[in-house]
Amino acid sequence: MALWTLLVWLAVGAVAGILARKVMGGTSPFGFIGDIILGIAGGVVGGYLMALAGFGNTTGGLIATILTATAGAVLLIWTTKFLKKS
Repeated sequence: MALWTLLVWLAVGAVAGILARKVMGGTSPFGFIGDIILGIAGGVVGGYLMALAGFGNTTGGLIATILTATAGAVLLIWTTKFLKKS
């Protein structure tokens, strides 16, 4: 993996994690680094779900990538909150 690709993944993950935290509210228990990791994981989850829905082969650009990662991160935050309540 090229350094440039890694930097883009980190930037998208950071933006997605921060947006997801804003959407869901509350504070991050892991801080800024946790938000980046959450955003990257959200990108994986969101990308997988988009592929299952039939949208995996399209390239929507940077904004679509951030939105997909944010949606996945929101789903991860919601799942975590749901499991903690149980």
